[in-house]
Amino acid sequence: MTIIDQVKAGARNIIQSAVDKEPVNYIEAGALYSIVIQGRFHVAMLSVLHNHAQDPQLKQLIKEAMEDLSDATVHKCEHLLQAGDAQLPTVNFPDRRLESRLSIPSEAHLTDREIAMTLVHNNAAGQLMLLATINQCYQLEIAKALRDELSTALDWSYRLLQLMLHHGWLPEMAKVEH
Repeated sequence: MTIIDQVKAGARNIIQSAVDKEPVNYIEAGALYSIVIQGRFHVAMLSVLHNHAQDPQLKQLIKEAMEDLSDATVHKCEHLLQAGDAQLPTVNFPDRRLESRLSIPSEAHLTDREIAMTLVHNNAAGQLMLLATINQCYQLEIAKALRDELSTALDWSYRLLQLMLHHGWLPEMAKVEH
């Protein structure tokens, strides 16, 4: 995208946000509700995974996923719902302390590889949800906010996959040859 294209896009965004002040429609609100509820659940689930993880880099990535992905996306979607005169979902999950070490018997906790695989799958599901919501948006402000969250999630996924590659946690797959 050239500088002129970026300036034009920025000008369109400013005019659109000043002119388009309609309430959130049912499709957008339903998708945002789903993102908020799923994001709140992710924070609860991620705190449990954090407490099971042994690898310090994995623990840090999980903490970032809680704060920079799930919490940030939930707050942004809550703001969009409130700005569109919609009520917020009332579902909440318990806050758990993040522990540096827990004495969980090895047969009772997930391995770091299992945790990393869980994170990959959950993050992919979240990215698909964001993409589907973006495709259903009528309001530019909502689509742009969710696109920014999707971009952050993709960057985080890349870092997780690099960690998995470094530790040998990626599944080995046989080549298909014909």
